[in-house]
Amino acid sequence: MNHVLTLIADPAAFPLTDAIIARVRDAVGGTASDVLSPGEAADIMCPRRPDGHDIAAALERAPIDAITTKARGRRKGLLLADMDSTIVTGETIDELAAFAGIGEKIAAITKRSMEGELDFAQALRERVAMLKGLRLEALEKTWERVAFSPGARELVATMRAHNATTALVSGGFTWFTGRVAGELGFEVNRANVLLDDGSALTGEVGEPILDREAKLATLRELAAARSLKMAGTLAVGDGANDLAMIRAAGLGVAYRAKPIVAREAKAEIVHSSLRALLFAQGYRLEQIVGAPS
Repeated sequence: MNHVLTLIADPAAFPLTDAIIARVRDAVGGTASDVLSPGEAADIMCPRRPDGHDIAAALERAPIDAITTKARGRRKGLLLADMDSTIVTGETIDELAAFAGIGEKIAAITKRSMEGELDFAQALRERVAMLKGLRLEALEKTWERVAFSPGARELVATMRAHNATTALVSGGFTWFTGRVAGELGFEVNRANVLLDDGSALTGEVGEPILDREAKLATLRELAAARSLKMAGTLAVGDGANDLAMIRAAGLGVAYRAKPIVAREAKAEIVHSSLRALLFAQGYRLEQIVGAPS
């Protein structure tokens, strides 16, 4: 088969049933189906790339994600993941700003930046300048509030267990990416550097700014280090600064993303967890490291 259509659901909210799988299979002219995780994920083998309109019609607006991949080379040797609103549920700079009493003001700039309305580097410098004087204790308090997105831990652990390189690359800050990487097991983490005077933030960020082009460069660098073609890479993110790496990766995925990203990504996760990235590579439930039995 030339392509595989993977359906993924949140089984606690709306389980994936045999009837839904069969309906979609028939609609796209699939030849066979294979349940990867009961009630959660299934593959449909297709002789040609299925049409998105046919998939949508067959799903009948059910909250189920659908990702199409080529049958060959589904397993990726490199994972490049954004941090804020992807691997973690929130925007760490917005959380920091809350401690400075300017949470809503900075969140509004963050939103416009992630939607591609503002230059990323300029918007980052502007927001960091507004944090000047914030005591370093706020970083620790923000870290205490950080929550990981569902499936993040299993995604990293499973890909590492199968010899993939895992990298966290963020337009946020190394103070947080280092801790997230240590907690989840990312081998590489890159981000921007918040400058401080030993007790408080100076309102400055280290140069050069890690932006969308730096994320793309990281993807290419790490792929080359593994002698991987772009087809062997996976990138996931939610904001405009993730677009370049998402476009370039063999499997570029928009995760609960801003509209500008969702429109251009090869695949989108809206309803399910980051485990969807494993199912899209053909991993079965019993192969997922740390998955509940």
